[in-house]
Amino acid sequence: MNRLVAYIVRFAVILFGYTIASLAASAFLNMLFLASLGYAPAQAHPAAAASLYFSIPFVALFVAYFGFMPAAIVILIAEILGRRDWLFYALAGALVAGVFLGLVDNIRDSAFAVTETSAIMAVLGGGMVGGIFYWLSAGRWAGSWWKDEKAPTSPGPSGS
Repeated sequence: MNRLVAYIVRFAVILFGYTIASLAASAFLNMLFLASLGYAPAQAHPAAAASLYFSIPFVALFVAYFGFMPAAIVILIAEILGRRDWLFYALAGALVAGVFLGLVDNIRDSAFAVTETSAIMAVLGGGMVGGIFYWLSAGRWAGSWWKDEKAPTSPGPSGS
C-alpha cells in the first residue's frame, strides 16, 4: 500500500512538473515573439499584458501536446537513472524540442513546420527553459521514490 501511494504521489509531481515546464516554455516563446515585434516592457500596451494571460496557457497546450511522447521517454529515463542535475534537464529539453522540429520537418505540408534559423533557435531555447523549469518543479527529486526503498537496511560486513 505504501509503495502504491509513493507511485501515485510521484506521478502527480511529474504531471505538475510537466505542466510547469509547458507553461514556462510557452512564456519564453511568447516573450521572444513580443520582443521580435519590437515591444519593450516600458512600451507595452495594457492589452499586450492582458493577452498574455490567454496566449501563454493556450500556447502551452500545443507545447505540451507536441512534446509529450519525447518528454515522457526522457522523464522515464531520468527517473530510472535518478538524474537530478539541471544541465541534464536543460539538454533533455533541447532534445525534446529537436525531436519536435525533426518530426514537423518530415511532414512538409504541416502548418507547424519551422524553417527559419531564428525560429528553430527559439524552439530549442524554449525546450531548454522548459527542461530547467521541469527540474525546478519535479526533476530535483527524480528517482527518490524508488531508490530510498532499495537502500540497505542493515549495515554490511565491517571488514575487520
